Amino acid sequence: MDLSNIDYKLLKALDAVVTEQSFDRAAERLFITQSAVSQRIKLLEKHFGEPLLIRSSPPQSSNLGRLLLGHYQRVLQLEVELNQQLDLQSNKVQTLPLAVNADSLASWLITALSPLLQEKNVQLNLFVQDESTTWERMRSGEALACLSSKAKAISGSDSHFLGYMEYVCVASPDFIDRFFKQGVNKQSLQLAPAMSFDQSDDIHLAFLREHFQLQMGQYPCHTVRSSEAFVDITLASGAYSFNSIFNVQAHLQSGCLIDILPDYKLQVPLYWHCWQLGGELMQQLSEQVIAYARQVLKQ
Repeated sequence: MDLSNIDYKLLKALDAVVTEQSFDRAAERLFITQSAVSQRIKLLEKHFGEPLLIRSSPPQSSNLGRLLLGHYQRVLQLEVELNQQLDLQSNKVQTLPLAVNADSLASWLITALSPLLQEKNVQLNLFVQDESTTWERMRSGEALACLSSKAKAISGSDSHFLGYMEYVCVASPDFIDRFFKQGVNKQSLQLAPAMSFDQSDDIHLAFLREHFQLQMGQYPCHTVRSSEAFVDITLASGAYSFNSIFNVQAHLQSGCLIDILPDYKLQVPLYWHCWQLGGELMQQLSEQVIAYARQVLKQ
């Protein structure tokens, strides 16, 4: 394996395929043919002597591919910063690929990012998914930083504890009247529609399994990939749900939603992961996110 003489044009093709999740879209992004994209990746694999891309649907990077993509993302940041220092392409937009959980994005994260967005010429590329899986986006090289419930740092990165996201189980008065007249118990929960963010969202599933001995498939459950829609469907009496206290506090105060399990408060730890050599912009971003999160999250 030769780490010298890396052809970054080939790495760019690998990054495009993984980011776009498709050879066709990668070709469109790079303004070359699909065949040319495939050939560049094959040349890169020949250079390193092993596969860098798993030809699945969608394509995924191999372990070595993840390392190379993480390196490539950091190099891009450093190149932009050097251009700015040399006053070359000083107006070039810096792309920040971040993997974040939907609840943070819908509540406190935008405020944390706001100073950077106002001061710097940046464009965000946000991968929005459950906090238990965002870590994989960074490990794969697709993201420069992530919000995750995992504490363990990826090799070459730092992990910072931010605080706890608190979740409450809520439902509308009409929903309670329909399903929980006799209380919240194993029998009523087998009939009442629940909600999960996606198949990786284990907050609700783990809670029902631990406290009510209910397994997935023993109760109806909507899959809704939006924190805002979680609240809207609950307000519309379509389900009961675990929601971040940030997103439902006003509705609890108004009586539109009711905490149906007041003795249970779920606290999910959040960590900010970032590459150690991510560049000045990433350092500034990390400082802002960490400082703001520790003000608003439960410590």
